[in-house]
Amino acid sequence: MGESVTPRRISVHQALGGGPVADVLLWKRWYASVGVLVSATTLWILFEKAGYNLLSFVANVLFLLVVILFFWAKSASLLNRPFPPLPNLEIPEEIVAKAAGIIHVYANYALSIAREIVIEKNFKVFLQVVSGFCVASYIGSLCNFLTLVYIGVLLSLSVPLVYDKYQHHIDEKICLAHKIIQEQYKKIHDAILKKIPLSSNKEKKTQ
Repeated sequence: MGESVTPRRISVHQALGGGPVADVLLWKRWYASVGVLVSATTLWILFEKAGYNLLSFVANVLFLLVVILFFWAKSASLLNRPFPPLPNLEIPEEIVAKAAGIIHVYANYALSIAREIVIEKNFKVFLQVVSGFCVASYIGSLCNFLTLVYIGVLLSLSVPLVYDKYQHHIDEKICLAHKIIQEQYKKIHDAILKKIPLSSNKEKKTQ
C-alpha cells in the first residue's frame, strides 16, 4: 500500500515543446547549442570581467551594423550586385497576440495570489511567497543579474540533457525528496500552522 509506483519515462523533447528550442537544449543541434554557449560566455566575459557597458556595447554593434549595411547597399547599387539580404522587418500580429496572452495569464495569476494573501488571508500562500522572496534576495546577494542569467543559460543547456539520460534515477531521488519534504511540512503544519485561526474572517463575512 505504501509502495511508490515507478514513474514511467516521459519524453523530455516533447516536454520542452518538441521544436528547435528543444533540439538546442538537448544538443540535438550541437552547432546551435555551441553557438548559444559561446555567445553567452563571450557576453558574460565582456560585461562581467572586462567591465564593458551594456548601452555602449549595443550602440557600437548597431552602429557597425548600420554602417556595413549602408555601404553594402551603396556598393551593390554601383556595381550591380545584390542588395543585403534583409528579412521582412515586421512583427506578425499572431506573435504579438500570443505574447499578450502569455502576459495576461501570468498577470492574472499574480493578482490571484495577491487576492489570496490580502483578502482571503491565506497564511500558507503568504509563507510561500515570503519564502520565495527571501530565496530570491539571498541569490541576488550572491551574484548580480547578468551572472544569474548566465548561470540560467548554463543550466538550460545541461539540466535537460542530464535528465534525459538519467531520468529514471533522478525521478527516484526526486520522489524520495518530495516524500521527506511532505513529511516535514506535515509536522510544521500540525505543530504551528494548524493552530493559527484562519476561519475568523470568513465567519465575519457570513454573519
